[in-house]
Amino acid sequence: MAKELFKGSVLMGPLPAVLVTSVDAAGKVNVFTVGWTGIACTHPPMVTIAVRKERLSYENIKNTGEFVINLTTVEMLKMTDFCGCRSGRTVDKIKHFGLELDAGSDVNVPSLAKSPVSLECKVRSVTELGSHDLFLAEIVRNKVDKSIIDKDGKFDFAKAGLLAYCHGEYFSLARRPLATFGHSVAKKATRRANHLKRFQGQKKNNDGQ
Repeated sequence: MAKELFKGSVLMGPLPAVLVTSVDAAGKVNVFTVGWTGIACTHPPMVTIAVRKERLSYENIKNTGEFVINLTTVEMLKMTDFCGCRSGRTVDKIKHFGLELDAGSDVNVPSLAKSPVSLECKVRSVTELGSHDLFLAEIVRNKVDKSIIDKDGKFDFAKAGLLAYCHGEYFSLARRPLATFGHSVAKKATRRANHLKRFQGQKKNNDGQ
């Protein structure tokens, strides 16, 4: 395979295009789009987001130490793009799209009700890099839409129609997965999702109803 050489750059993709919610000191909610995000550790579950200092949400997250990552879908394409182009200093994006919010479970930041998966996060460190600062945060709670959980308790992400971003373009991840992790070495591929356990208190609450 013939290849050409290019200077070092952010030539990686696709990446999730997520909507991150945060709150200011007065409790006002803001939402903005983050493309530079990814899982950093499994145990404890850690995630990173890279944010420019001039962003309004940068101030919110730096001051409160909390934020929520909301995965986006094809249906959320317009708002995902808009929230990455407009600042919360000039437009209230929550009101602009009439977004419904769900109160935080383990953080004082709400999630987007329309998002199929929301990750509640608490900042553990902030690293200055250059154009962006890197927030390393622990995922303290996950919220998952029941419509994408099958009868066996597995997540059907293809059904969610998740959105991805790659060098200025958005892509749909609605197609069925090609294979499961470990299929190349296992005699029988099985899904292992120990990191996707339900909140233990949920079962107790349901049993008591």
